[in-house]
Amino acid sequence: MTAKQLNVIVAACNNHGIGIDGKLPWRLKKDMAMFKMLTTKTNDENKQNAVIMGRKTWSSIPEKFRPLANRVNIVLSTSMKDSPLGAHLTGNFEEAMRLISDGDLSSVVESVFIIGGSSVYSEAMKWPKCRVYLTRVLSDFHCDTFFPDISDEIFKKTDNPEWLPDTPQQDGDITFVYEVYDKL
Repeated sequence: MTAKQLNVIVAACNNHGIGIDGKLPWRLKKDMAMFKMLTTKTNDENKQNAVIMGRKTWSSIPEKFRPLANRVNIVLSTSMKDSPLGAHLTGNFEEAMRLISDGDLSSVVESVFIIGGSSVYSEAMKWPKCRVYLTRVLSDFHCDTFFPDISDEIFKKTDNPEWLPDTPQQDGDITFVYEVYDKL
């Protein structure tokens, strides 16, 4: 299988929390705009980026926004029998990566973004080529879903690309920062 660069994109608060009851615990319009820009922008106008997510993440996206527009949507599930409308269904992470790297989608996908949940993030972070785009929400929120630890033995914080702000951002009463980590 051809190894593709994986991009994990996540917003997590101080305790690594990423969700509560199947929803985001905050509303950050600026971060959602950054998410959309990052996951849709391609260098080749004839290609799209893929977003890979678990079944619960798919279900958490409001129906009017599913599938995520201008992206190849891939849902991982062992319990769903049929592909969701506008998305591809695979049984596991390896199968999704084969579909993108060597399968039917290899010629149409430029970049791969992992958008949740916890177990899908964990799988992606084991991949040889992995970059993490972390929106660090500098607040405490009650959460029931958490992002895995970014070990400094495995990942190195890198300078933000020039298009990604490297100063604290404010959205309402919430402060957050963008951080980028590359696998060593």
